[in-house]
Amino acid sequence: MSQLLQHRLELLGQSAHRPLLSQGLRGIERETLRVGQDGQLSRRGHPQQLGSTLTHPQITTDYAEALMEFITPAETDIATALEKLDQIHRFVHAELGDEILWSQSMPGVLPDEKDIDIAWYGQSHIGMIKHVYRRGLALRYGKSMQCIAGIHYNYSLSEQLWQLLAQAEHTRGDAMHIQSEHYVALIRNFHRYSWLLMYLFGASPALATGFLRGRAHQLESLSEDTLYLPYATSLRMSDLGYQNNAQDGLVPPYNNLLDYMRSLSMAVRKPYAPYAALGTRRDGEWVQINTNVLQIENEFYATIRPKRVIRTGERPIEALCARGVQYVEVRCMDVNPFDPLGINLETAHFLDAFLLFCALNDSPLTNEAEGEENTANFAATVKEGRRPGLQLQRQGQSIRLQDWGKELLAQIAPVATLLDQQSGGKAHQDSLQQQLARLDNPDLTPSAQVLRAIAAEGNSFPRFALKQSQQLAADFRARPPSAAERAYFSNLAQASIAEQTQMEQQQTGSFDEFIEDYRSRTSSQLCCEN
Repeated sequence: MSQLLQHRLELLGQSAHRPLLSQGLRGIERETLRVGQDGQLSRRGHPQQLGSTLTHPQITTDYAEALMEFITPAETDIATALEKLDQIHRFVHAELGDEILWSQSMPGVLPDEKDIDIAWYGQSHIGMIKHVYRRGLALRYGKSMQCIAGIHYNYSLSEQLWQLLAQAEHTRGDAMHIQSEHYVALIRNFHRYSWLLMYLFGASPALATGFLRGRAHQLESLSEDTLYLPYATSLRMSDLGYQNNAQDGLVPPYNNLLDYMRSLSMAVRKPYAPYAALGTRRDGEWVQINTNVLQIENEFYATIRPKRVIRTGERPIEALCARGVQYVEVRCMDVNPFDPLGINLETAHFLDAFLLFCALNDSPLTNEAEGEENTANFAATVKEGRRPGLQLQRQGQSIRLQDWGKELLAQIAPVATLLDQQSGGKAHQDSLQQQLARLDNPDLTPSAQVLRAIAAEGNSFPRFALKQSQQLAADFRARPPSAAERAYFSNLAQASIAEQTQMEQQQTGSFDEFIEDYRSRTSSQLCCEN
């Protein structure tokens, strides 16, 4: 254990300070495709009874119209967030009719690209720019990529906790700056160690053959309809998922928030010839926001992001510039097909211990060489994580994945103990023991479980995925929402539709003017470029 981690744990372990550990917030965003009973992608629009995808706070869509996204409120207790995610699932299943939700990160058999509908958010300027952004994604990466689902885990610590650390360590600067830089330090450590999450929780070692649309690949054939890699943990997070050559080296390893924002701000303004060849308009309609490396900041596909809740019409980088980092969004987690919600409480407890470890442990400044090493370790784990004797690189030296993983769990253990001392029980420590068992026995990992389940269905990923989706849908429908829950979500839906209608009726100016104003706010006026 580093001296810094020891001192911080001792400080937070004091009875006067330990309650700060329970004052941070957790939230989950779960993506999932709507499909028919046969597993075919839905061609229906977003169900109106679920509300407006533009303004509903908990039920929306992501890239494709059929890719739903469920967003929990931010809670101090992750168990409460999971309970609310369960309520969303039960309400949605009650309203879907004969459709079900796909239980996997990777889609099943997809229709032709022209038959995958892009998410629609109505006629307001805000709704249209969200749709145009997705048109641009379709042009740049293809629509199949817009059918991949994941779990995003939103994590923050109490502002008072950051202030306590700053006071104890005599850190100079205002509170917003100190908090932001602590989160950046967390992110540096996350990049060093996130390969471990892929080994422990990756759940996409196989995919439907047609997903690649004839692209070159190095996967092996498991059956006529299924491709895989025998030791893979998460093909979703490999170069077969979202990839963009234009983004290579886009945001180099960064040591402060200013560097991160500068990189993103430049990328949103940097022309890219292949995208320029596509243009911004076709037949008088916008097809992408701009022809630069990124249309907007969120197009940068990071495994973790510094975040700040944005205001209506505000750009993410504007929010960070103005008000600093509020939380981090972990974006690399696969949907676990064996968990009804895609994630369970045990996984969440480990994430909390892992992220607190990343936040409190010593986080040396990084550089390009370490960034390349981190990227290589992550890539090796998602494609070969369960390979016996797999070697990773740590500061230029080879180390077995299992050995490094056990060292990390030993360092995280006192963090888990502290969290349990505050919350009561042994949930965080028990979760660590479960992960230790997975390091000892790769067959216990979700990716290995998925491959065994696929084998039981004739080596067919689509067949396994459909069977699992049908079973989970039946389980949810066996627990319909209560009258109070149904009323709550119905009221949210109606209010969201009314809000969207009001936005559309009250907006002024043309969409052309709106989008030009939006694009102009990537200029050097941003504080990060001053």
